[in-house]
Amino acid sequence: MTWKLQAITGEFTGQEISVDRDMLVGRHQEADVVLQSAEVSRKHAALLLKAEDLWVQDLNSSNGTFVNDLRIEQETPLHEGDIVQFASFKFSVLAPAKPELLADEPLAPAGTEVEQIPELDVVETATAAEPTETVAVKTPAQQMNDQGMPELKERDASVQLTRDGMPTNVGVPKPAPIPEGTDLSAATPEPQPVPVEQPVSRVEQEKEQQKNASVGLMTIIVLVILAIIAWLLFK
Repeated sequence: MTWKLQAITGEFTGQEISVDRDMLVGRHQEADVVLQSAEVSRKHAALLLKAEDLWVQDLNSSNGTFVNDLRIEQETPLHEGDIVQFASFKFSVLAPAKPELLADEPLAPAGTEVEQIPELDVVETATAAEPTETVAVKTPAQQMNDQGMPELKERDASVQLTRDGMPTNVGVPKPAPIPEGTDLSAATPEPQPVPVEQPVSRVEQEKEQQKNASVGLMTIIVLVILAIIAWLLFK
């Protein structure tokens, strides 16, 4: 299912953006939705598809991401008619169209029983010159009797039958014995699971880069503090 964002401000007013996958919004040229404005961060926000729902997440942008004029700090679901805003750029959320029933296929009202046409055993044929002639349609059992299949009463009286008409005391051939020492587990090996690599989305990559940048910055700050302390001690 494809969601859409329709621009309602700025130079993009009236244009629609189709969202059919996770997308990055920002000023950077590699973003999926590029907004060329100084107030928009290079990597401003992310549009996420979860099942059939659309979510938006702010990526620590300078001027923020808003949903219905409320600034968001975490992943927020979007609904039909919501206004999502990246800095000063506003977009209206359009939900995917739901499938509709065809107009030329009317449905019977609930509780209505569909009348079934009974099968006919007699077919009447008529022509303009001849009177109506009735032709009897034979059942499969009657056709088998005509071909030489005897009825139950004509079969051998010594054969005992069940209620379903099946003969009793009929021997069933046994399967051939399996030779001793045969390893059955080797004949049908168990299938080995095949590892499937999960694709890493661009949003997850951006989160990992931000995390690594934060760790590196903290490391530099700690080293500077330790250098200052060492300088004061040995001064």
